[in-house]
Amino acid sequence: MTISDWADQNRRLSSEASAEPGQWRTSRAEYQRGIMDAITDAGMETVVIMSSSQIGKSESILNMVGYHIDHDPAPIMVVMPTERDAETWSKDRFSPMARDTACLQDKISNPKSRDGNNKILHKRFAGGHLTIVGANAPSGLASRPIRLLLCDEVDRYPFSAGAEGDPVNLARKRTVTFWNRKIVLVSTPTNKGASRIEAAFEESDQRRFWVPCPECGTEQILTWGQVKWEKGETGAHRPDTARYHCAHCDAPWKDETRWGAIAKGHWKAEAPFNGTAGFHLNEIYSPWVRLEAMAKAFLSAHAGGDDTMKTFVNTSLGETWMESGEAPDWQRLYDRREHWPSRALPDGALFLTAGADVQKDRIEVDVWAWGRGLESWLVDHIVIEGGPGDPACWQALTDLLSRTWEHGRGGALPLMKLAIDTGYETSAVYAWARQVGFGQVVPVKGVEGFNRASPVSGPTFVDATIGGKRLRRGARLWTVATATFKSETYRFLRLERPTEEERAAGAVPPPGSLHLPEWVEDEWLKQLVGEQLVSTRTKRGFSKLEWQKLRERNEALDCRVYARAAAWIAGADRWSEKEWHVLEEDLQRGPGLAAPPTQHASAPSHAEGRSQNGWIARRRGSWL
Repeated sequence: MTISDWADQNRRLSSEASAEPGQWRTSRAEYQRGIMDAITDAGMETVVIMSSSQIGKSESILNMVGYHIDHDPAPIMVVMPTERDAETWSKDRFSPMARDTACLQDKISNPKSRDGNNKILHKRFAGGHLTIVGANAPSGLASRPIRLLLCDEVDRYPFSAGAEGDPVNLARKRTVTFWNRKIVLVSTPTNKGASRIEAAFEESDQRRFWVPCPECGTEQILTWGQVKWEKGETGAHRPDTARYHCAHCDAPWKDETRWGAIAKGHWKAEAPFNGTAGFHLNEIYSPWVRLEAMAKAFLSAHAGGDDTMKTFVNTSLGETWMESGEAPDWQRLYDRREHWPSRALPDGALFLTAGADVQKDRIEVDVWAWGRGLESWLVDHIVIEGGPGDPACWQALTDLLSRTWEHGRGGALPLMKLAIDTGYETSAVYAWARQVGFGQVVPVKGVEGFNRASPVSGPTFVDATIGGKRLRRGARLWTVATATFKSETYRFLRLERPTEEERAAGAVPPPGSLHLPEWVEDEWLKQLVGEQLVSTRTKRGFSKLEWQKLRERNEALDCRVYARAAAWIAGADRWSEKEWHVLEEDLQRGPGLAAPPTQHASAPSHAEGRSQNGWIARRRGSWL
């Protein structure tokens, strides 16, 4: 017996949980048959359902639970986004089903009994039990072995269940002892790149529901682009005229025609089967939604801006939303790489800064050259092996401070500033910064959020622990609003470049243009665009923007942010035309110690600075 067979024979929909109470009929939404029966297919271990709202996925989950309680008893776990959601699902969805479905009434104890077999979040039955947990409760996820795991709305799960890590992976571990385990992941998608359900669907065989046209018989996937409606004489939209138009013959389908065609559809996979069946559906397939209502929702969302449009794309189309601050495609950046002599400075470079990211086994450093208008070039990528526990690693970083880079015009430039992250092995970073001096080295701490009066603030004196001894005001720390500089970096990456013909005619790259050398590798590029700007909701329901990782490694982006902060601290955002001219004159005079052309009130004294020959006094306008 399949789950759809069981539901057609036994399941009754409750009046408080369904708009159509009474006997369940899978034929009411034919696409549900393939989804439910995939659970009873012995060849499928994982089933992924990425869909819009209003397609009946919640009732399908209930059918899966009811089938296993009645026909194939097993330890079952249902995971909801929060513990409160788990209680709500138990009381408002499962309990009415267990009460009104006759075959389940004798399988589960009366909730008023005192034997403890029917609690809100844990219910026992012959041959198994049902546990309902919240993804934010690591103790519930790791409590007991599970054969059937049902994860609902996985895109609303927290990034980590306490300190235990990803809640989906934590729950998966409960199933490893069962050879016949089933894992079901269900959700409406959220943001592209940060969506769990999208990532799982892309790893599946990616099944979509194909529907034959009632007129020409051509099978097709129902997409929003084929929904069309008329406009009145004044240009006003008339959503009441919304029809689905066949992608082949353009025949318009009324709602009744569309529902009849969907009843004759079937699932078709777009990728090879690898043990995971993936299903995707949008609201156009729903027998409970009219196109007029969808058209009205679309027009309202379009008028409301990105926030409301995102809701329509996620909940009506069942697709991920791409934020306006999305990361550029790394392959496009790969194709836009430029040629200049390896590790040399291009013609427009006037000063250098570096960003250093401290990792467990290494320190990664990116050196950026800066020119007028904050035009920038990546000129070096250095990986110092050893990590913060290795003195040789810190010595190599110290040596980097006195290194120079040859300039295309002749001469060479050293580092003006090196910003180093203090987020990992803070005391070791402070100790090194104190040793080399705070003139050239800038310890930084990244903070999230866009509501900052300045992208960089400080310096502030912080206590440092040196050799086990606490030094009050032992280090100078700058606070960097990383979100601001990440957004700026992505904006600079999207700037259009002048063509070869335009360059020949005298065109120059726009201010902020970011240039990447041809020696940079694809892994570095993937790290540079390794985060995504997404819109999330606070606990109070307010919308906020935050950066989320698309991949585990993002050192290139972090180093870019630190190097950009170093340029800000040096004063590049505030230099006048005269000050930029001073840098150009210094470059023409040949190699020397590059330094900010003037001392700004926001910058600290640099009397502690150092170079290979010690700090030297500058000519007129000296900043020392």
